[in-house]
Amino acid sequence: MGFVPGVTLRKWRTVWEERFPRVPLDVVEVTETDQRTALTSGEVDLCLVRLPLDTAGLHLIRLYEEVRVAWSSKDHPIEAVADLTLDDLAGEVILDAATPEAIQQAAFADAVLLVPMSIARTFSRRDMVYRPVSDAPTTTIGLAWRIDDDNPWIAEFIGVVRGRTANSSRTAQERNATPPPAQKPAQRGQKGQRPAHPRQQRRGRR
Repeated sequence: MGFVPGVTLRKWRTVWEERFPRVPLDVVEVTETDQRTALTSGEVDLCLVRLPLDTAGLHLIRLYEEVRVAWSSKDHPIEAVADLTLDDLAGEVILDAATPEAIQQAAFADAVLLVPMSIARTFSRRDMVYRPVSDAPTTTIGLAWRIDDDNPWIAEFIGVVRGRTANSSRTAQERNATPPPAQKPAQRGQKGQRPAHPRQQRRGRR
């Protein structure tokens, strides 16, 4: 299971572990640049991706939208306001990829990062602040997997992220993982028991 930076898996992982305790959910962080390659190469079966994404050969479910924020140094003028518009950022050096170099540049107040709020929270620094940009386009988080991947557990994870209950689960791997013990056949002549005989009719005298 792959996920891009900023995506929080805690809720879904908790549900999975409660519902399928014998089926580990291995997760790996992938960059937005590598999110498609991680799927098409088979590195992951599923990936929580950030759009845009080339979906050729992939299934995609859109899950939720992310608010974009302006993220820069505490010494930058954005620190003094509660929220912004794109016009407020006119004339600024705008960066939209939160690479280590870009974050450092913004930390020196030489640029403003325009990124999803989840990214700013994930890589938060004490010397930086972020403010919502009310008219900036939102970004979308989705769940993607290969069309030719027939792993039956994919359907179960889709059920988890869509909020299905355990009773509505569409597959039965976990419930059938450990079959019930076979019943032993009844033993004849067990100790302390006498075999039953049909009642014999008493023959009368001639």
